[in-house]
Amino acid sequence: MSTPAHTTLITTPTFARHSPDPWTLLADGGAGPLRPYDDRALPYGELLARIAGADALVAGMDPVTAEVMDAAPRLKVIAKHGVGTDTIDVAAARDRGIPVVFAPGSNSRAVAEYTFGLVLDAARRISASHTAVTEGGWPKLFGPELHGRTLGVVGFGRIGRLVAGYARAFGMSVLAHDPYVPDDAVTGADAEPAGLDALLARADVVTLHLPPAGEPLLDAARLEAMKPGAILVNAARGGLVDDTALAAALHSGHLAAAALDAFAVEPLPAGHVLRTAPRLTLTSHMAACTPEANRAMGLMVAEDVLRVLDGEAPRHAAG
Repeated sequence: MSTPAHTTLITTPTFARHSPDPWTLLADGGAGPLRPYDDRALPYGELLARIAGADALVAGMDPVTAEVMDAAPRLKVIAKHGVGTDTIDVAAARDRGIPVVFAPGSNSRAVAEYTFGLVLDAARRISASHTAVTEGGWPKLFGPELHGRTLGVVGFGRIGRLVAGYARAFGMSVLAHDPYVPDDAVTGADAEPAGLDALLARADVVTLHLPPAGEPLLDAARLEAMKPGAILVNAARGGLVDDTALAAALHSGHLAAAALDAFAVEPLPAGHVLRTAPRLTLTSHMAACTPEANRAMGLMVAEDVLRVLDGEAPRHAAG
């Protein structure tokens, strides 16, 4: 077997997990993997040790810092196996002339479907019933029908619009808040534009679809301003919600329920305030985990890695 012209360090265990096509694409393009598949994330120290031999890096949730880049004299491209580049120091990469590529839209449907699953779970208490039954109980847990209720979508990009479509199929009306989306685009998608505070006051269910922010978007004051008995769903990014304030809103009964798939610190630490909050569904940041999204994501980043290594401009560059 001939030696590949370039080497790719793949740090995420989910790369091409459900399809060999991204691996094959890299190998056929002369950018073979620097290490074999390993069903674990690469620890930071090992990343620093291995990156020196890489021409390309395909990362998952790894912190790709300036230190990592400086340890990689051959590095020509960084690829995020996902849609958010918040774990990559994009500015440092730009300063070093290293393109950062990602896979926008590759998991939109997967995340949207999962999000609406969380809406149903939180409303109808499906997971709570499952837990009770496995522990020997047989409760009859009541929760509201979605028909006739109002969904508030905060962030009206690809995923938010798909979730809005599922809500309308259930007979819900939709409010949407996104300062970067014109009102006519919102109304054209059969939703009503709303300011954030107005949306929080009116929506029976609020779902978040935004990139991370420096401070929680939903702090204690905004959680208190939500409609009494509302449901909150976050399958976007941890840090958008004040965890302590959310737990308090659930304990007090101000919020009827919540469902979260993303957290500021992952895995969720032992003793975390959310672990003991009532009427709360917690899942392990798995909204994007479908075979279809996994294949699409892997192919998108592999294609752009090869384009950069071949001296071409990437199709999906960050920053």
